[in-house]
Amino acid sequence: MIERFIRYLAIEKGLAANTLASYQKDLLNYAAFLERTGCREWQESNRHHIVSYLSHLQKMGRAPATVSRNLASIRSFYHFLLRDGLLDADPTLHLDSPKTDKRLPRVLTVEEVERLLAAPEGRTPSGLRDRAMLEVLYATGIRVSELVALNVADLNLNMGYLKCYGKGSKERIVPLGSAALEAAGQYLSRGRAHLLKGPDEGALFLNHQGRRLTRQGFWKIIKKYARAAGIQKAITPHTLRHSFATHLLENGADLRAVQEMLGHADISTTQIYTHVTQSRLKDVYLRTHPRA
Repeated sequence: MIERFIRYLAIEKGLAANTLASYQKDLLNYAAFLERTGCREWQESNRHHIVSYLSHLQKMGRAPATVSRNLASIRSFYHFLLRDGLLDADPTLHLDSPKTDKRLPRVLTVEEVERLLAAPEGRTPSGLRDRAMLEVLYATGIRVSELVALNVADLNLNMGYLKCYGKGSKERIVPLGSAALEAAGQYLSRGRAHLLKGPDEGALFLNHQGRRLTRQGFWKIIKKYARAAGIQKAITPHTLRHSFATHLLENGADLRAVQEMLGHADISTTQIYTHVTQSRLKDVYLRTHPRA
């Protein structure tokens, strides 16, 4: 049933591979827990089993966000079973997720971003690729999974935009700034062909084997350049996405426009960046006002 559910999410909902893997992992762990308690059929499981499992996760020291994600996976799965007529009632009804602390995303200052973007060596094929990736990521705020999924055909240098596919395979068009356009153009004209080793499958960013660069590969790249730029903050592949949104809002961008560019389905997700800007303004005030 879990396999059927995952196929349903992939085919009918169009969820990304990483999201599907997360659902599968959560549900397999839950199924293993049910078996240990003697429950071997989904129809035998009930609210008590779910509460016990969530309590088990908390006792193991899992973060509230992890427990909430597991409950969301379990709830979606039971809804699938209800839809297929395999259950008579929803055992997750009125079950509340644990409250999670909304941590503000870590962002770079504009000066730190400038140092990071200047770090790649611009004369080698890999240096041209790395500079183009960092410039495009900061210029657009797209997710790293969206960045590495880009094909050459998704980039329109003449019109100054790229096309990417976000969660649920939703397509969106994001504008590119002049610096990103210049870096991408240099990579396409002087770098990509040197990285290509075999048949051209159309991937925009290639690794040294000539295949599509992975998220893990990009993680290593951004860590390397953060060290080269002397940035002390912990960097993640999402750091430039967070910085993109924060810097736009700090400079007066409309929240709805930022939501559209980030590909957020709900504006409440985008609003976390308004808290970041408020926090930074308060920090500036406390450091600079003579009577603060």
